[in-house]
Amino acid sequence: MRALRTHGWGELPRVEEVAEPVREDGQVLVEVQAAALSHLDLTVASGTFDLRPELPYTGGVEGSGIVLAADDLAPGTQVMLRGGGLGLLRDGTWQERVAIPRKAVTLLEQPLPAAVAATFFVPTTTAAVVLRDVARLGTEECVAVIGAAGAVGAAVAQQAARAGAEVVGLVGRADQLQDVPSGVQPVTLDDDRVAAWTTERPFSLIVDTLGGPELPQRTTWVRPGGRAVVVGYVAGTSAVLDLPNWLLNDVALLPVNMIRQERRAREVMPDLVRRLASEELSVAVETVTIDEVPSALARLRDGRVRGRAAVVF
Repeated sequence: MRALRTHGWGELPRVEEVAEPVREDGQVLVEVQAAALSHLDLTVASGTFDLRPELPYTGGVEGSGIVLAADDLAPGTQVMLRGGGLGLLRDGTWQERVAIPRKAVTLLEQPLPAAVAATFFVPTTTAAVVLRDVARLGTEECVAVIGAAGAVGAAVAQQAARAGAEVVGLVGRADQLQDVPSGVQPVTLDDDRVAAWTTERPFSLIVDTLGGPELPQRTTWVRPGGRAVVVGYVAGTSAVLDLPNWLLNDVALLPVNMIRQERRAREVMPDLVRRLASEELSVAVETVTIDEVPSALARLRDGRVRGRAAVVF
């Protein structure tokens, strides 16, 4: 059986032959069809994360597959693999078959393509929590999504547009405009129109997936009494607020902590699965073979993967 094994912190994994997993009581034996390649996987492999499996280990914190054997699940059932220490405290999903605790296995109410089933959870549930619970999106809102070509940004833009909002999707480069979801107005951050927004303040809400030092400036695009929701910090982990002007602008700065929102994410998941199955929503996934994973992880680390990435077995 093939698996992707990491032998040293900071190293990319390599393909190896490993022993077949043996299912124990309470575990589920799964034929892995697809496994996500995520930034969390890279963080774990760096050796700087507080949760570290013992070297060498098989990575992969998310995946999807078909049940081969279980105490309470019929063989052939499609499942999502997530949690239970996968890829964090124990070997993860980057292998052809896994035997894992039942709590790490979630049934999908409707079938999804394997790569979508392996990757949809984080972006779509984050978007739902952002819009429904944190921002409390109302009717007839004007929303700007910063980083709308990324997995989370695209999910936020899609769901906001489907809820009836007027949505502008901002991206850093012209080649990313094609990755902004349909129904969303694509704009680059260096577009001439952007400079005027500080004066015009056209948005009731911005959802910012980039963070970084330019975040305070982007909050000035929001009209008084509006909200700026911060989801990520890929553009930098620090920002400085000029408090007098921030108070004058009267824009609420709202953080999103999806670790604390895991239960809520599970609650909204069935609705999102139905909408993905009906193609009302979509997740852009770049698929690779197991031999292509090291190069795909390098591109992911450099920000050169569009949407999400998954290895398909």
